[in-house]
Amino acid sequence: MRLLAFETATEACSVAIWDDGRVLERFEIAPRRHAELALPWAEALLGEAGIARSQLDVVAVGRGPGAFTGVRLAIALVQGIALALDRPVVACSTLEVLAMRARAAPGVPVLAAIDARMGEVYSQAFMQDAEGLRALGPARVSAPDAVDLPGDATAWSGVGSGFSAVEGALQSRLGARFAHIDAAALPHAADLAHLAAAAFARGEAIAPERVEPAYLRDNVALTLVEQVALRASRRAAAPDTPGAR
Repeated sequence: MRLLAFETATEACSVAIWDDGRVLERFEIAPRRHAELALPWAEALLGEAGIARSQLDVVAVGRGPGAFTGVRLAIALVQGIALALDRPVVACSTLEVLAMRARAAPGVPVLAAIDARMGEVYSQAFMQDAEGLRALGPARVSAPDAVDLPGDATAWSGVGSGFSAVEGALQSRLGARFAHIDAAALPHAADLAHLAAAAFARGEAIAPERVEPAYLRDNVALTLVEQVALRASRRAAAPDTPGAR
């Protein structure tokens, strides 16, 4: 099975090829250069793997949550390629892709968190078991103080920029329950390729037109004025304000 994967939901741009278990990847932290890099990287990887576009079986995408423009770009690229080739798409949560970076042993819970800006983080908890990652709850966007860990485990693994967001608020509050935190971790298309290959084998591919982004925020494009107002309201509800904790 041959698969092409795009993950551009964060400041990292990443493209990967899955060729019957062999994985080739291009990855770079390249803010605002995703549109410039993604397609040329895909062509280069196909050439390196010796695979023609017509030989692809499926195209995979990290559907967010993450940066609005990055999520939208990846979905547009994948839909265009899949429609042109008449191929299905596997869409995976970017938080699940990120959770793969933890390389957790079975039985170890993982919290994936991405800086959502404006004082918030995207987060989701997973459990690594023999069959892979299993979500312990839905993905959500919230202030770091509102993130809760299910259960009472005290050996969590944490990954993602959400742990350094808002002056490290999430790590400061919940750090005692973590055995390891990698706040520099970013999602990789190679991990997306592994997840998507398994999903494709389970029959979970869908038609390109059915792919939908996971924005989580109702308003994904706040104006500058709205952003300033939101930050001001959060500063007003500082921790010393009754009820803000």
